[in-house]
Amino acid sequence: MPTRTFANLHNISLLRQVVTTASCTMLRYSSAGNPLGVLLLVTVLMSITQIGCVNSESSSQEKASPITNNYIVRDVDSEIKSHKQNDKDKAASAHKYKPTWDSLDSRPLPLWYDEAKFGIFLHWGVYSVPALVSEWFWDYWQGPQVHPKVEEFMQQNYPPGFSYAEFGPMFKAELFNATQWAEIFDASGAKYVVLTSKHHEGWTNWPSNYSWNWNAKDNGPHRDLVGELASAVRSNTKLHFGLYFSLFEWFNPLYKLDAANNFSTEEYVKAVSLPQLFEIVNAYLPEIVWADGAPGPVPYWKSREFLTWLYNESPVKDYVVTNDRWGDGTMCKHGGYYTCQDRYNPGKLQNHKWENCLTVDRGSWGYRRDVTLADFLTIEDMIASLASTVSCGGNMLLNVGPSHDGRIMPIFEERLRQMGQWLKVNGDAIYKTYPWKHQNDTITEGVWYTAKINSVGRQDIYATVLSWPTNYTLYLGAPTATAQTTVSMLGVPGKLAWKRKAKQGLVVAFPKVSWKQLPSLSAWVLKLENLEI
Repeated sequence: MPTRTFANLHNISLLRQVVTTASCTMLRYSSAGNPLGVLLLVTVLMSITQIGCVNSESSSQEKASPITNNYIVRDVDSEIKSHKQNDKDKAASAHKYKPTWDSLDSRPLPLWYDEAKFGIFLHWGVYSVPALVSEWFWDYWQGPQVHPKVEEFMQQNYPPGFSYAEFGPMFKAELFNATQWAEIFDASGAKYVVLTSKHHEGWTNWPSNYSWNWNAKDNGPHRDLVGELASAVRSNTKLHFGLYFSLFEWFNPLYKLDAANNFSTEEYVKAVSLPQLFEIVNAYLPEIVWADGAPGPVPYWKSREFLTWLYNESPVKDYVVTNDRWGDGTMCKHGGYYTCQDRYNPGKLQNHKWENCLTVDRGSWGYRRDVTLADFLTIEDMIASLASTVSCGGNMLLNVGPSHDGRIMPIFEERLRQMGQWLKVNGDAIYKTYPWKHQNDTITEGVWYTAKINSVGRQDIYATVLSWPTNYTLYLGAPTATAQTTVSMLGVPGKLAWKRKAKQGLVVAFPKVSWKQLPSLSAWVLKLENLEI
């Protein structure tokens, strides 16, 4: 089938961007939206974009230029076809991946991610202006299942006809200091940070050419928030920088049109989601592409074709990491690492690298004003999640939601700094470790194990103990001691006394010291050396 090419790439692509985003903006400024009117508007506007287009068999033979910082528009059909042609040339690259799950899933996970273990997640967007219930505020207000609390809030506090788009100019981020954020993340002990570049509301935190007037440069703060944070993180820390990206948008008329057509059309993917993915990869070089929000089949999203480009040709191809949210049926099945579901923590060893993404505020990913103190995780909760996650082979991605004016609230900052203080003492039990043959203890609950090869090539075992033992005596059933076994507590000088427990297991005497002398008040790590393998 002939592919579409542009007779005048600049003018036509610009026209398509304007009419596409204009239709989206008109819908956003409608308090409820007229589906029939929107459908008619989109149909007319899309027909306009055909002006200047010609059909050409030969055009599909030309490989589309990768998007640069100048944001050249890609011809998606031609790009996909070029991947198929390149795949035939096996000599072109030693690691050439094909647009199939068998091929893409065979790509080794970059080592840095497995060694990092702990990252920070940030959900930040226009939803932080109303800051009520959750980041799903817009959908709860005007989506298919209205949330009574959100509906009542809008009726009581805003005039009739008020639209969600009017929150955009209120998202000013006037107190946002990227360097300050970077310092907080670094102090948390995290090794990577993932920022929402775009959530389901469609607002982009970077100056996207495919989200006219619904982005942080044209509206609200009039700043490139993604660019500022990326620069601050890379200039001031050693953290890896990643980006979350929602493939779909709740109320984008092109997506709604494609969905109404049972995803037999691909107007939204070609005009919005795929070009935006190319934008953020080329402009910000993310080391994680954290995809989400992908209702629709994989072929519709062009996920495999995008990942083929990402792994083979993109500027981050050698070190980028991806997750598993690339369309219907991909979660916990395909991708670089698995997330399976939000707050996924299976409590047992998995046969594939996975990530536990969870929130400090139990009820929301985005900042909300109706949160209570009881809704926040304690430092004990956070350490328990980290210990169990890493013991079972996972990474933990801990989320905080900044406010609309660009602040990380003090309680979030406190939790992050508490985690950093704990990791400063006990990080050896977390970073660069791997699962031991036992994940948790066979006798005492709340003890999680990890392993690491030491400098002389022997295996050291770490036991993270979540509760201080009664009478200062800890019973461990999993380890088998040898005559050379030693036990120590990270942060405490010297060795701890221990004795065998029958044929297997140890009885460890915890140090009888003042609480002021303890390295931590939340959880304690034992280092077990020279155990029986």
